Amino acid sequence: MKNNKSKARVAGLLYFIVVITGIFSLMYVPSKLIVWDNSQQTLENIQSSESLFRLGILAESISFTAFLLLPLVLYSLLKQVNKSYAVVMVALVLPSVPIFFSALLNKFAVLSTISGPENSAWSKAEQVMFYMHQFNDGNLLGQNFWALWLFPFGYLVFKSGFLPKLLGYLLMVGSVGYYLDFLGRIAIPNYSGFIIADYITIPASIGEIGICLWLLIMGTKEKE
Repeated sequence: MKNNKSKARVAGLLYFIVVITGIFSLMYVPSKLIVWDNSQQTLENIQSSESLFRLGILAESISFTAFLLLPLVLYSLLKQVNKSYAVVMVALVLPSVPIFFSALLNKFAVLSTISGPENSAWSKAEQVMFYMHQFNDGNLLGQNFWALWLFPFGYLVFKSGFLPKLLGYLLMVGSVGYYLDFLGRIAIPNYSGFIIADYITIPASIGEIGICLWLLIMGTKEKE
């Protein structure tokens, strides 16, 4: 049981790194720099706050690296519950990491663009916005696997007996929400304008932050 607590806290620390760096790089930095309907303003924001943009790239690199290690630690913790589900969990999450890193290359392309010569055929502002949209599209593809891995993870949490069943349930519901969000963003024009787009991933967010904090602070409880 003591070994379980140690593994749980390592997993919690990795999850915490993923969450904090993700919030900073995917929410805070874009809110300060990216104006999706104004490419020129976006270019000027990045040029005037290049250090913040670079910190965002660094944070994402740390986040994706931690996310590569996280399922491996979770596998070690949860394989005792159901080894087959634990293998499926790892198999579903690992493909997302190279997708996320590939998408991140677009932000390096942004840095090359703002420091390079002007292209007469395509303005710097247009190039920057193109690369940012490419980055978002790559992250969207990665969301496919992020959604899928949460279901076996949630199932293992639910069945474990040493982690809260409620968090397992939220992770499974969140998996469905993430996947529906993924499908909606691809298949439905102006999907972001629908009210459901603002709420459909909330169960996943609550479940992920909840399990992150539980693992980090509480570790595991006595098996029921």
